Amino acid sequence: MKSYPNARLKMVEKQIEARGIRDAGVLEAMREVPRERFIPERVREFAYDDSPLPIEEGQTISQPYIVAVMVEALHLDPQDRVLEIGAGSGYAAAVISRIAREVYTVERHPPLADLARQRAGELGYKNVKVRCGDGSLGWPEEAPFDAIVVSAGGPEVPQSLLEQLAIGGHLVIPVGDEVKYQELLCVERTGEHAYERRSLGRVQFVPLIGSEGWALDGTPMRGGARVDHSV
Repeated sequence: MKSYPNARLKMVEKQIEARGIRDAGVLEAMREVPRERFIPERVREFAYDDSPLPIEEGQTISQPYIVAVMVEALHLDPQDRVLEIGAGSGYAAAVISRIAREVYTVERHPPLADLARQRAGELGYKNVKVRCGDGSLGWPEEAPFDAIVVSAGGPEVPQSLLEQLAIGGHLVIPVGDEVKYQELLCVERTGEHAYERRSLGRVQFVPLIGSEGWALDGTPMRGGARVDHSV
């Protein structure tokens, strides 16, 4: 790659803006954040390709356009506090950090959490806070959040995340009854016990493993217990 900055600008123009992303904050953040810093050296030459890429721990960094779609759907303001579930490489949290006031991101793989924290620090993104844990349970002690984004697919929207979303806030999450294929939902909390949902299309994400997501064996969890559909 002769010029990562030039490739980044072209990526935003051809892959993001040309496909209908109009939020100025999202476009500017994706022009700024160096995606090549969030992927392993072996695939760095593909940093600005229109595709997901493999990262550490057998996980992936999402296609740039999908990151843009999800972040735009959050309707972020500069004073917002955002919760991300599934830090992965740390890239999406970095993009959000250029728009919102604070980003809290949860990652279940300790090496990925360490890398996300390290990369944010190296790039000077001081408003990103990373913890390792069960992302399906959110970050309750820091709730409520103005927006929540989940970068892993669950069998349903975790109740804990719905409860941690502020009224008027948006939650974006892939949901589906198959581990690998989901519908990307945008959920707006319109009242104390009222939510409105709309679909952003079909997607494919790694599974949300946790107490309110999937078990490691691929069965869905409800209230901390597995659901056996064979009975």
